[in-house]
Amino acid sequence: MNALTATDAGLVGCTRCGLVWHQDESHCGRCGAHLHVVNSHGLQAVWAWWIAGLVFYIPANLLPMLVTTTLGHAQKNTIVGGAIELWKHHNYGVALIVFGASIMIPIGKFIAVAYLAITVGNENRRGGAPHLHMLEVVEFIGRWSMIDVFVVAILSALVQLGFVASIHPGPAAASFALSVAFTMLSAQSFDPRLIWRGINREKR
Repeated sequence: MNALTATDAGLVGCTRCGLVWHQDESHCGRCGAHLHVVNSHGLQAVWAWWIAGLVFYIPANLLPMLVTTTLGHAQKNTIVGGAIELWKHHNYGVALIVFGASIMIPIGKFIAVAYLAITVGNENRRGGAPHLHMLEVVEFIGRWSMIDVFVVAILSALVQLGFVASIHPGPAAASFALSVAFTMLSAQSFDPRLIWRGINREKR
């Protein structure tokens, strides 16, 4: 037996503070936010930000993330190349952190958001809880994807010894930062209310 949702009961939840109001209300009486019923149009923003993040993630992995100059000799490392170099120098912990935060987490976010956006239209009312937890995890771990950019920024600020040694961010740093920002916007654009109400039952 399907559970009764707020939409079926003629109610609408505020996306800002979570308070539930009757669908006749246009604004939340507690926080003043505009009230709107759930619909499938919100997925357009999700996919737009998702695609933008994917577009920037490709050059972020192909272009050098870090440019290290030692005694006039420049060495360029991509994200994966930097993790491999750290592993070769026996910095296993740092290498795993960089690889996980820069490769595993972003790819996992792309897969999770795409999965939610694709399957939410076929979601039944009793099967939404695991997907809601997935969305919460994606939003929580999103901030940790920037750890590689932070490492590059810190190294660039600390290691500036002129001709002897210097470290500068590569062109991939900007692409990676934009990719992370766009994927975070994609996850935040996802209306969690769609998980509880199949969009194929609501034609707007």
